Amino acid sequence: MKSLDVVMPAKGMDLIEEQISARLPLHRLWLEPNPDLWLAEWAPRIRAIAMTGGHAPLDEAYMRQYPKLEIISSFGVGYDNIDAKAAARLGVTVTNTPGVLDDEVADTTLGLMIMTVRQLPQSERYLREGQWTANGAFPLSPSLRGRTVGILGLGRIGKAIATRVNAFGLDVVYHGRHAQADVPYRYYSSLIDMAKASDVLIVVAPGGPGTRHIINAEVLQALGPDGVLINVARGSLVDEKALIEALRNKTILAAGLDVFENEPSVPQELIALENTVLLPHVGSASVKTRRAMAECVVSNLFAWADGKPPLTPVPETPWRGRWGKGG
Repeated sequence: MKSLDVVMPAKGMDLIEEQISARLPLHRLWLEPNPDLWLAEWAPRIRAIAMTGGHAPLDEAYMRQYPKLEIISSFGVGYDNIDAKAAARLGVTVTNTPGVLDDEVADTTLGLMIMTVRQLPQSERYLREGQWTANGAFPLSPSLRGRTVGILGLGRIGKAIATRVNAFGLDVVYHGRHAQADVPYRYYSSLIDMAKASDVLIVVAPGGPGTRHIINAEVLQALGPDGVLINVARGSLVDEKALIEALRNKTILAAGLDVFENEPSVPQELIALENTVLLPHVGSASVKTRRAMAECVVSNLFAWADGKPPLTPVPETPWRGRWGKGG
């Protein structure tokens, strides 16, 4: 294994720190009392970045601070916080952690959908507050039965969600950049048309400038007064102001959200609404799955240090080894 100085800009899982530091020089930037002074001395030696804490933006200017940078190993399947096109121009490979979290996020999505439609958190609060005894049965809730579920973004996670939705006896339709020949679900080339045909709209598309506020007032209007929005992708895909207005005015029935525009800050207007179910970005947050994600981050760095192709490079940055040619 060749020497590969790795910097972690922010605190991540202990497992990542432990495994990297056992085999490679690891620099914990968040512990430095004077990061600028540290960069002046160490940045020219850094060849790898382990992005493991949150979704801090990493743009071209940031990458250029490290003139010998070769690889960015990112924790999570989404990498919209990293300017992958800039990385490609600079000859830097970016990796993520796809596959290992698909089932966990799909499970969370189905749980969130059921909670939202059947009003399960509200009914639990009703019991805990003593209202069952004082006021009788909890009001009847809407039902999943007979609903059509529209999925925005039928990638790995989207397909895992669709399989589960089908098992519930519900119809699945989808919208994306193009139709997929190998899936049995109806494709809509128009998001508006899919929203009109759906009773539940699940958002699981990638983040980034191209999808910012793709769920806007027009889409919510098309979803309609019996419609439910579920977002497990990125908060940036949903116009939160338009969503709050739609929920207040009963333009849609309810929303279940695991992600928000400015995490961890959640608008008080959303919290105050009774027709919302809100989770603190826990889609993949199980011990088993987060460990698998951490190991993927580390394995990508170790492969690179060994002069091998990384396991999971993102499409924009194919492998180009400094000591050999990759794919």
